[in-house]
Amino acid sequence: MALIEEIREAVINGQAKVAVPKVQQALDDGVPADQILHDGLIDAMREVGRMFEEGEYFVPEMLIAARAMKGALEILKPYLVDQGIEPLGRIAIGTVKGDLHDIGKSLVAMMLEGAGFEVIDLGVDVPPEKFIDQINSGAQIVAMSALLTTTMPNMKTTIEAIEGAGLRDRVKVMVGGAPVTNAYASQIGADGFSEDASSAVRTAVGLIGK
Repeated sequence: MALIEEIREAVINGQAKVAVPKVQQALDDGVPADQILHDGLIDAMREVGRMFEEGEYFVPEMLIAARAMKGALEILKPYLVDQGIEPLGRIAIGTVKGDLHDIGKSLVAMMLEGAGFEVIDLGVDVPPEKFIDQINSGAQIVAMSALLTTTMPNMKTTIEAIEGAGLRDRVKVMVGGAPVTNAYASQIGADGFSEDASSAVRTAVGLIGK
């Protein structure tokens, strides 16, 4: 369908002012919300991820595309609820306590949302208790970010707090951020690691088992 392709291209090119009205037009024309989601938005973000990994896109282009997707998704959400479309899973994401860096975490959150997850963005400087609250509210994945070597240990602190609350077997933990490595993720007992927003989606899909 031409309209779906126009939505897809608008998202890939980061044209929020095109994508948002096109989504509304498609809905008005009777195109099912789940078709717009999968063939328009999710497929677009999959292509954006591919372009990033192959060096055609960089973080600024990814961010603009993700914002276009987010704007389009806001229009779509009520229709998806009406259709009974379930998200892939629920993820609570945040930058760990003591760390105020936001851009990388926000990009990962938007990419995860674009892949079909329900994302609860807890923001920055997030204490372990907030992650625990979200696990108790049904989060299946906790995603933690750190940009400073001085705040990285708070990832381990958070995992230990989740264990202390008796919730570790109810949630998967994924970590990332500039100084974080796969070896460090294994060392602190995380279930997954991603080095960028694109691979974060694959990590989350793998952890959720879908």
